[in-house]
Amino acid sequence: MAQTATMKVTSFAFDNNAPIPALYTCDDKNINPPLRIDDIPESTKCFAILLEDPDAPNGNFTHWMVWDMPPRANIEENSTPDGVTGRNDFGEHNYMGPCPPSGEDHRYFFKVYALDSKANLDPNSTKEALYVLLDEKTIGYGELIGTYKKP
Repeated sequence: MAQTATMKVTSFAFDNNAPIPALYTCDDKNINPPLRIDDIPESTKCFAILLEDPDAPNGNFTHWMVWDMPPRANIEENSTPDGVTGRNDFGEHNYMGPCPPSGEDHRYFFKVYALDSKANLDPNSTKEALYVLLDEKTIGYGELIGTYKKP
């Protein structure tokens, strides 16, 4: 599901390819960082957001999935965006921050998809079902990559 970035995703909490502050991880408050999305396509009906760790021991691990979000430029820190929060790979319907095994440095991809229509998926849908819809409905994409190494 490789995408070409057409939107810009940033955070005032950390720079692209830089360490994620512990506040946003399992070692502290485990809250979502603030995100800013720019260059949103005009025809965007909603967003989907995924937080994924491609360096997890068993392959790509999803920490956060939200879809059918209103296409707003800002996602506030420690917020539950409007939309449907799917079940992450921890089995939870919420944000679960970076939490790599001790001593391992992992990358975390905050992926934002602009969609041309709502996904209309059940909150218990698999990420694979979401991926299929993202392939069909994505009209814009952006990502912010952070790193985290557990002390």
